[in-house]
Amino acid sequence: MRQSDILKLPSMPLAGPSYPKGPYRFINREYMVISYETDPEVIRAQLPEPLEPVEQPIVHYEWIKMPDSSGFGSYTESGMVIPCRFEGEEVNFVAQMYLDDDPPIAAGREIWGFPKKYAHPKLEVAKDTLTGTLEYAGQLVAMGTMGYKHETMAGNGVLTTATLSKTQVNLKFIPGVDGEPALAQLVAYNLTEISVKGSWVGPGRLHLIPHVNAPVADLPVRRIIGAHHFIADLTLPYGRILFDYLKA
Repeated sequence: MRQSDILKLPSMPLAGPSYPKGPYRFINREYMVISYETDPEVIRAQLPEPLEPVEQPIVHYEWIKMPDSSGFGSYTESGMVIPCRFEGEEVNFVAQMYLDDDPPIAAGREIWGFPKKYAHPKLEVAKDTLTGTLEYAGQLVAMGTMGYKHETMAGNGVLTTATLSKTQVNLKFIPGVDGEPALAQLVAYNLTEISVKGSWVGPGRLHLIPHVNAPVADLPVRRIIGAHHFIADLTLPYGRILFDYLKA
């Protein structure tokens, strides 16, 4: 294989790349997001500088079912997002992510620096309840519940589209072959081509269980703010570097 052929590879391994080139389109992506207040000092400890906390110590706990994802297939994800600021802009820092499919784990970590780990999240309707669970190493570490489609959000999806369009930030850290940092960056991306198909709010509850390798409970629930259920088509494009720790 020639050098030019190597540089055209979408990903490793050479014999069967883990994922194709992007951008990546998602159809009928379904979210349940439970927002809650936690402790301000925990937020500060979880945010890498130069990200700054906002006034209210909020965490968005998400379950996302992705039945039709180009290059990745069908999978479910669960994780935590922390609203914060970067140079005055309101952004979301993606703190933890857990999912059940290898290609998006590899692509997410290698391209955008998503903090993805393999686990077993589920999002399903149980009678009158939208239910999300997360199991890691055979143990339940998170359970969220929401009243199913209690209240349709007014309008044409503008508010939900704005939520999905908000700048998301990841800490991308990749060691080199010598064990020293090869990449240490804050990376940003914005979802595009968003089409909201349904959006609902309602009562929600969240239960987090301490686990050493899935430490979602390190951001304790102090007060539930609300729950949001929505379905959308969208595109995940490539991102951009906000801050390079090796050049600062």
